[in-house]
Amino acid sequence: MSVTTAGVAAKPRPMTREEKKVIFASSLGTVFEWYDFYLYGSLAAIIGAQFFSAYPPATRDIFALLAFAAGFLVRPFGAIVFGRVGDLVGRKYTFLVTILIMGLSTFIVGILPNAASIGIAAPIILIGLRLLQGLALGGEYGGAATYVAEHAPHGRRGFYTSWIQTTATLGLFLSLIVILFTRTIVGEQNFAAWGWRVPFLVSIALLGVSVWIRLQLSESPTFQKMKDEGTTSKAPLSEAFGQWSNLKFVLLALFGLVAGQGVVWYTGQFYALFFLQSILKVDGYTSNLLIAWSLVFGTGFFVLFGWLSDKIGRKPIILAGCLIAAASYFPLFNMITSYANPALEKAIQNVRVTVVADPGNCGSLFNPVGTRIYTQPCDLARDFLAKSSVKYSFEPGAAGSPVQLKVNDAVVPFSPDFNKAAAAALQGAGYPTAATNKDVIKMAHPFDIFQPRTAAVIGLLFILVLFVTMVYGPIAAALVELFPARIRYTSMSLPYHIGNGWFGGLLPATSFAMVAATGDIYYGLWYPIVIALMTFVIGLLFVPETKDRNIDHWH
Repeated sequence: MSVTTAGVAAKPRPMTREEKKVIFASSLGTVFEWYDFYLYGSLAAIIGAQFFSAYPPATRDIFALLAFAAGFLVRPFGAIVFGRVGDLVGRKYTFLVTILIMGLSTFIVGILPNAASIGIAAPIILIGLRLLQGLALGGEYGGAATYVAEHAPHGRRGFYTSWIQTTATLGLFLSLIVILFTRTIVGEQNFAAWGWRVPFLVSIALLGVSVWIRLQLSESPTFQKMKDEGTTSKAPLSEAFGQWSNLKFVLLALFGLVAGQGVVWYTGQFYALFFLQSILKVDGYTSNLLIAWSLVFGTGFFVLFGWLSDKIGRKPIILAGCLIAAASYFPLFNMITSYANPALEKAIQNVRVTVVADPGNCGSLFNPVGTRIYTQPCDLARDFLAKSSVKYSFEPGAAGSPVQLKVNDAVVPFSPDFNKAAAAALQGAGYPTAATNKDVIKMAHPFDIFQPRTAAVIGLLFILVLFVTMVYGPIAAALVELFPARIRYTSMSLPYHIGNGWFGGLLPATSFAMVAATGDIYYGLWYPIVIALMTFVIGLLFVPETKDRNIDHWH
């Protein structure tokens, strides 16, 4: 394969009307796809109650989360399936098919009878729809990024494709807004009963608009030229992954660009939300608003960093984002705790909590998909402390000795009423409870952002989003430029969706499992830090800079 490098970049010309239409159509469709995908994640608990009601609450929550995870896990397979079709048939028709699959799957969730109505068929159909959503999303991003990049003039691909990079954040933001608006209108009780269906049903209108716009687009000029010349790939999968000359770039893209980008992105948006809700015990309404405001302030930086990558390169911005994020996560999350729940921070600093047990009777608490059920007293005690956001240490006891919890000088032996007794001891020592903690941050309405602590938390979350925009803004251009046009859709889609769907998508559950296993509420941050540093090193040493490649001539 040959690479054509431009010498002196021409002065950027303004966008044509057709180019604006291409970007708008691609971005709007992708916003809609992400909106669909995030709806399920935001409403997982309610959906669990509707479709897995035959099981106990803890089990139904596990099934609901597993169904959500299934959508992430199948994304790479969607990348393979639709990437191949995109390189064989064309960019336009492939990502038209993906949006139809995604949109119809989402709408059907909104009208699907629950388990009380049709029994076991309800969860089976739901999981099938989730798998279809994941497969469609696996094909959507590569199609949109490739399509826009192949329409963009040389020297402006970073800027043009960065508009697509805003779509995941805008999709998340749109889903949060629709959910909050519906909840406010119908009330919590009605929302849990039937109102949760409204955001899914609304998606049919968005689908109609997106399909109508995409039908008016023409094929990518790069693909059309290859098709006219007869140079399209006859076997994209074997060319992309069966030949080392291209496979090595797939691996470099995954480990030297996308894995770090994925964990920084999911830490800045999803783990931050999880940390607020599950660890700092901030109510869901406030947590969602805090994240939403950080996205409002931060989203424009996707385009800024995409534009900047046309000037100084993709690598410096993406790798700098990985490095700065890895270096600053611990202080930033410490400050979020300090402002969002100062009573918890004080308790963590001042209360000594120790689990004393025979190490032979203690298992691993690593539970990234939430399916394990603990039976040993040692595991039950530590699981209770982790879910109560209590920082604890472990002290080995004598062989066969009973489990004890030390809270400063008080000792709580393990018993059938352990959780109640431990909660009382912890509260007496200074740990706040949800009912008594008046210090935890709380927003009264969406524009209640001018209280000093609220503004501080939004500012810290904005910094996390800023890291997201650094690593994510230029990534589409970098991936498109890394691979030849004839197998571009296939080659770029797989590392993107493994990096984001697996490394990133499983981050919240894995990081919380690490917190539970160690008794340190910040320990889960080691997961994104290590992955981001790995990407920084591999990317710095082995990934080429691509901004000056002429992708139209690189067949």
